[in-house]
Amino acid sequence: MAASTITKDVFGTLPDGRKVERLVLRGEGGFEARIISYGAVLQALIAPDANGGYDDVVLGHDAFAGYLAERKFLGATVGRYANRIAKGQFSLQEETVQLAVNNGPNALHGGLEGFDRKLWEIADIDEGGEPAVTLTYVSPHGEENYPGRLDVRVTYRITGPTELSLLMEARTDRPTIVNLTNHSFFNLEGATSGTSILDHRLMVAAEQFLAIDPTAIPLPEPPRSVAGTPFDFRRPRPVGERIRESDSQLRNGRGYDHTYCLGRDGKLALAARLEAPRSGRIMELLTNQPGLQVYSGNYLDGTMSGKGGKLIRQSDAMCLEPHIWPDAPNRPDFPSPRLDSGGVYRHHTVYRFSVRSP
Repeated sequence: MAASTITKDVFGTLPDGRKVERLVLRGEGGFEARIISYGAVLQALIAPDANGGYDDVVLGHDAFAGYLAERKFLGATVGRYANRIAKGQFSLQEETVQLAVNNGPNALHGGLEGFDRKLWEIADIDEGGEPAVTLTYVSPHGEENYPGRLDVRVTYRITGPTELSLLMEARTDRPTIVNLTNHSFFNLEGATSGTSILDHRLMVAAEQFLAIDPTAIPLPEPPRSVAGTPFDFRRPRPVGERIRESDSQLRNGRGYDHTYCLGRDGKLALAARLEAPRSGRIMELLTNQPGLQVYSGNYLDGTMSGKGGKLIRQSDAMCLEPHIWPDAPNRPDFPSPRLDSGGVYRHHTVYRFSVRSP
């Protein structure tokens, strides 16, 4: 009898008594993706290394209490609007919308109680050749002051022996804005390895990036060329190779915390490649999104413990977040986050794992 490709259990309980479920999707060998219904979080991702072993490569918590206690977006589905909106304000349909300001002077990651803090419904489980789980959440009109009801579907699917596909879709009943992402923190040496990601080799398939002000809002200028700057990852190089150079943009982000301009046109294509020197793990990230936020874990400060009880410190992991550009509702020159009734928002990202050849 074939082993089940999906199992389900209870991961924890909310204060109001609702159960948080965990689903484990299995690929070949020991490849696994573990998803919990709270925040539609990617709680663990077990990938092979060059020595034939397997390890978890995303930061998070071993128990639900950790996710509930602190809002750090570890592996979470972020919305309605990932990244920042300047002063929490934008105009739509000739009306000004004021959001909660929760990151300095700006709105960040959907507000005070974004999608990462919601219990999602498990709508479908597919135990076929490509095991998958679909989670849904209905965000009512006016939630966090965003206009329009938003019906969201997130599907995690194993689409290859060591490949995880993420499809996010949304529909609305009136004009609104939407920009979703997954906020996993990756360390390809292992989530509990205690190693820095500064020696991971990174390639980003982008010629330009968005320069930011000290509050991480894009400057009122066109995208800058990466050429001749510490932001040039067109060829693979260590994340930390130039991170401590005296550069005003590195200073504003306290490291890398910038959007790279991919120019997708809605087509799935390679955006980044990350390789760990010791484990030999390689992750390729493909997406149809126009931007990729590269964040080198600058604000991880050792005040939070993660898996294995280890403190999470600066540069213990990095985020590669595909999404629409930050502050796009206020920038007509940026890709538009607007979604109208009858339209479908569609975000597709693929995490494809391999190992370095001997």
